[in-house]
Amino acid sequence: MALRASAGLPALLLLFCLLLSSLPVRAATCPAMAEAPAEAELNALAQRLAEWDDAYYRRGESPVSDALYDQARRQYEAWRRCLPGRIPEAAVPSHPVGEVRHPIPQTGLAKLEDAAAVDRWLSRRDEVWVQPKVDGVAVTLVYRDGRLVQAISRGDGHQGQDWTAAARHMAAVPARLPDAADALLQGELYRRLEGHVQAEAGGVGARSEVVGLLAREALSTQAAARIGLFVWDWPDGPPAMEGRLAGLTRLGFADSAALTHRVATLEEVKRWRERWYRGALPFATDGVVLRQGGRPAGEEWRAEPPEWAAAWKHPPREALAEVRGVEFRIGRTGRITPLLHLHPVVLEARTIRRVSVGSLERWEALDIRPGDRVAIALAGLTIPRLEGVVWRATKRPSLVPPAAADFHALSCLRLTPGCEAQFLERLAWLGGPEGLDVPGVGPGTWAALVEAGLVTGLLDWQALEAPALRRAHGIGEARAAALVAAFADTNAAPFPRWLQALGAPPGVEAALPEDWATLAERGRRDWRALPGVGPDRAAALVDFFAHREVRALARRLGAAGIDGF
Repeated sequence: MALRASAGLPALLLLFCLLLSSLPVRAATCPAMAEAPAEAELNALAQRLAEWDDAYYRRGESPVSDALYDQARRQYEAWRRCLPGRIPEAAVPSHPVGEVRHPIPQTGLAKLEDAAAVDRWLSRRDEVWVQPKVDGVAVTLVYRDGRLVQAISRGDGHQGQDWTAAARHMAAVPARLPDAADALLQGELYRRLEGHVQAEAGGVGARSEVVGLLAREALSTQAAARIGLFVWDWPDGPPAMEGRLAGLTRLGFADSAALTHRVATLEEVKRWRERWYRGALPFATDGVVLRQGGRPAGEEWRAEPPEWAAAWKHPPREALAEVRGVEFRIGRTGRITPLLHLHPVVLEARTIRRVSVGSLERWEALDIRPGDRVAIALAGLTIPRLEGVVWRATKRPSLVPPAAADFHALSCLRLTPGCEAQFLERLAWLGGPEGLDVPGVGPGTWAALVEAGLVTGLLDWQALEAPALRRAHGIGEARAAALVAAFADTNAAPFPRWLQALGAPPGVEAALPEDWATLAERGRRDWRALPGVGPDRAAALVDFFAHREVRALARRLGAAGIDGF
């Protein structure tokens, strides 16, 4: 089975989930004192795992990534250990997964969690070989007298679907071998990719595309040409790996032999893994496979992970995270951005505790609540990105987001009930590098001044003296004197910078060096005549200069002698 992963469900076992959410995941210890998850949560997780297994084994589909599936499966196994008798069995489905029996079972692979596990595995074995773990769909190819007679999907390892008709259309699957001999080959059908770099592009849906092609009633020659073959074993071939690789080359599978290398140390395995992760290959990969050169004869194989082969996957590109809470942040322009607070997860050596949903509309569509499990990835290896909801909590706490109609580009120009968040964002913009760039003044300073009741309007800080400033939390005598001086220096700021600090819409710069009075007299047609100003921007500019609160701010600045007002 492909190394897979899925989402889990919300749990009240906080310490437990923290252990399970971190990657690599260690064997979890049951918490001594914690409320167990509800029975409905346990049943729901078992049912979801069964659904994913059914999709994978019966239809060859992966509803979730391997990384997410693995994390959810570990959650499930840990709950089974900690809550014996309470959690149901979530087994591989017993219904038929195909009518054709494999002459030799497909074994699957055990997963080595980290470098230490790989080192232990190597230390107990001689003559180990490494090859890329191709991200495709497994197939058994049966040749009689050198002719292809059968192609069988992996299925459950014992039986699979008959893919012979589709395989006969694939140039990558030879209809006849150079030798008129019997041979049974096991390998991976993959989507051909040119110069694919896994670390940069990820899986790009390559495996799903192959599944879709094979699900067609008839596979066209053009579609078949997009499918390649990587033979990773020859169960009835020569007993020694060197002999098998030489034989595969002779049979026309030189790529398989060229990408299989003998290794003796962990460092060698690391080098090949890194090379295949960051270098160009003709297919997507999800790790490396380690194979012992000598292994039992094919008739002894079982449809279960063997002792003589294992996989070490690439660093996961996704993590499964439980939502602790949902915060609705209101920005300077009134945009509402839902933020998910998460139980910490580790991804690419980064601990992630929160992620943005992006927009209120997206949150409403996804309907994310505390307790839900979500998939997290890293955009550009630095910024956490919400991929989607993987699993929902069975209990759905009520959430009431702010009303979008109450917040816009001209709302909260002064502190009124419900406006605290947007008003603070306006102050942070005004004093920040986009505005007046007041030295030593950041969001914390503004919050302290607002909390002390010293600032309720956008320009109230201009009149503050040192004694008043000292009433704010964290502001002493020296700090108060520095603030008075910094605030006074803003009087010399040029007119364009003041416009930006007040939040004038983009496009106003095209009309400069006109003063405030002239700008306020402009109509939509006047604004639209300027380069780069379209109808929406023109309307926003007219609304800004006509707004009562904005005009009051301009009069105050004019009275203070600020240039341009």
